[in-house]
Amino acid sequence: MADIYDRADGYVQYATEHLGLDGGNAIYIKNRVLEILQSCGDGIDDEAEDKIFGELSLLPAEINSRFHSLEKASSKAATDWFYSYCVSNKYVKREKLDKNPRFESNGLIITINKAKPEFRDPKKAVSGNSVAGGYPKCSICRENEGFGGRNKRNLRTVDITLGGEKWFWQYSPYGYFNEHGIAVNCEHTPMHVDGTTFIKLMDFVDLFPHYFIGCNAPLPRIGGSVLAHDHFQGGGEVLPLHRAGAAYVLANDNYPHTICEIPDWKGTVIRLVSPEREEIAKLSEAVRSAWVGYNNEALGIIAEDGEGVHNAISPTVLKTARGYEMNIILRSNITSKEYPDGVFHAHPEYHAIKKESIGLIEAQGLFILPGRLEEQLYEIEGFIACGKKLPQEYAPFAVLYDEVISCGGDVHSAIMRSLGNICGRILENTAVFKDKRQTLEFVKNLGFKQL
Repeated sequence: MADIYDRADGYVQYATEHLGLDGGNAIYIKNRVLEILQSCGDGIDDEAEDKIFGELSLLPAEINSRFHSLEKASSKAATDWFYSYCVSNKYVKREKLDKNPRFESNGLIITINKAKPEFRDPKKAVSGNSVAGGYPKCSICRENEGFGGRNKRNLRTVDITLGGEKWFWQYSPYGYFNEHGIAVNCEHTPMHVDGTTFIKLMDFVDLFPHYFIGCNAPLPRIGGSVLAHDHFQGGGEVLPLHRAGAAYVLANDNYPHTICEIPDWKGTVIRLVSPEREEIAKLSEAVRSAWVGYNNEALGIIAEDGEGVHNAISPTVLKTARGYEMNIILRSNITSKEYPDGVFHAHPEYHAIKKESIGLIEAQGLFILPGRLEEQLYEIEGFIACGKKLPQEYAPFAVLYDEVISCGGDVHSAIMRSLGNICGRILENTAVFKDKRQTLEFVKNLGFKQL
């Protein structure tokens, strides 16, 4: 029995050193932790850890107060503290995330996420992964803060204001990149992109200029895993799209402070660059409005049919020495008999590598591949190293296998290169304009002239 008291003391000591526990609350918290330890036997599973760290963590109001107190001096100091806190209170699963394989190939960042299950059901995205009973209404509502039904007892959030509306910021437990977080509307309202979206995105980078922020296209198959609740994704990493140079540069006489770039990128992207927020907002809305109504049957682009609306954008912004850089990714979720999962989606020969939606983050060049691949690729590496043919159960990996065989040399390195090549081709699959000259003509129709 003494051991359980020692363990409780250890948790209290940890919280005192890392989680801001006031010594005046130590006895109370120790007793709360003891009750949890006594109910869970020898092992500490995920739910027990969630219960314990929910008790050890500061209450939401105190977190919010400390964050905004730090923010008065430096927004980066505030986010540094908040992120560190969310790692320390075990909400951000840093230890698991650090074990995810990650490498660069073909100008892209490739990760294999072993910490999160593969997501294959677009219908769940529409519902927002709601729970029976309707509370919380979806998986990212603020009512999840402290909610035991989803093991969110240690979730903590902070208030922000975007476009004059109440939003909040939290970090992702299974972040795909450095300080990956989501900005969420306090009101449970469906994902949408309109003229106000660009203003809110720029408000965010004005608050946190060391982060980028973006919005998934609000349609199934090309959007994120929660379409039922308006939210953005961002964080503290420069992604490959952000670094991409310009294939073409254009200007518009009516907007003298802004340039338009067509990035040298495998997807279809229009980048607006300006120190003037108002110009960026107006031009971004012009691009959005033109794209959502754009039809080109020869290219397989149909804005709307009996199945609904198919054209949408994923805008994403960061601040640089040039001002605001708004990358607007053109997307379409149209399907066909040949491509029932999406014409502008990963084609079937690549589904063994990636069948999930190609959302905002991957469209910017950071691919999140399913955890099953770690073992599957290890097996394929063994087949090749031993000179074996690809077994029937691994037939879906034929593209990768054939490419590695043809490359020769070190098998492991060849597999990494092939993964990068395949992810690059998946991005090309998502491009609505396969030739950048088509993107150029689209932009010229908005009043831009090539420089």
